[in-house]
Amino acid sequence: MLYLIGLGLGDVKDITVKGLEVVKKCTRVYLEAYTSILTVGKQALEEYYGRELILADREMVEQEADEILRGADITDVAFLVVGDPFGATTHSDLVLRAVNAGIQYRVIHNASVMNAVGCCGLQLYNFGETVSIVFWTDTWRPESFYDKIKRNREMGMHTLCLLDIKVKEQSMENLMRGRKIYEPPRYMSVNQAAEQLLEIVKNRREREEELAISEDTVCVGLARIGAEDQAIIAGTLQHLACCDLGGPLHSLIITGHLHPLEVDMLRLFATQPDSLQSLTTTDSSTYTS
Repeated sequence: MLYLIGLGLGDVKDITVKGLEVVKKCTRVYLEAYTSILTVGKQALEEYYGRELILADREMVEQEADEILRGADITDVAFLVVGDPFGATTHSDLVLRAVNAGIQYRVIHNASVMNAVGCCGLQLYNFGETVSIVFWTDTWRPESFYDKIKRNREMGMHTLCLLDIKVKEQSMENLMRGRKIYEPPRYMSVNQAAEQLLEIVKNRREREEELAISEDTVCVGLARIGAEDQAIIAGTLQHLACCDLGGPLHSLIITGHLHPLEVDMLRLFATQPDSLQSLTTTDSSTYTS
């Protein structure tokens, strides 16, 4: 059996009882190590689980999946994922490979950022399509995520923005020379994402396009959700571009139409008196910015 086990969002104790029982009995246990991170490292997990973990980076999961599945038809193999196993589409590919190889699989779910963002007070059923915001480079500055935010805003929906993670990445020079030298890990912060969005707003304004968001759009920044030191801040996009929420992982929410209860909850996380002053009412029960 191949087990895909969610680890939750915080530390070693966020694994479910069911998940931990499976980990302890498996022949091999892989730790997926590139779509997200916990607040603790591999060694802490090994000590708590009482098992050696095999790090599975992007290259292994996407190009050497057969090694992960090796023997899973006659023994138990576990694949551990921070959050929930299906928070990343990569893991659907692993399931399909297992099925095609005649290997049974079982999923043990856990909390993920997709539902834990409700901690900021925005109602989950008011969210539209989730988007990913990637690091820009000098030669690559995509804006496609803005268009998805625009579609969500037009429907009055909130947008959860997952921020880029760069782990085990090679520089262009090392990639071209075939050198297995990797850059230090990088994790996009809320203020970096806000700065990129502000630049897109500036570009679209200069092209005289109708704007989906502005500097005054109310947003929510979240950091280390599920950990004891999680941080949440509500304010305008311009304000979030100047905020420091500490270490990774960060997420950003662009609000759509807001129910009065959502507004009351956001006030708990507003760090400045004027953070929510840009809100206006469209009717007796709906706010927008």
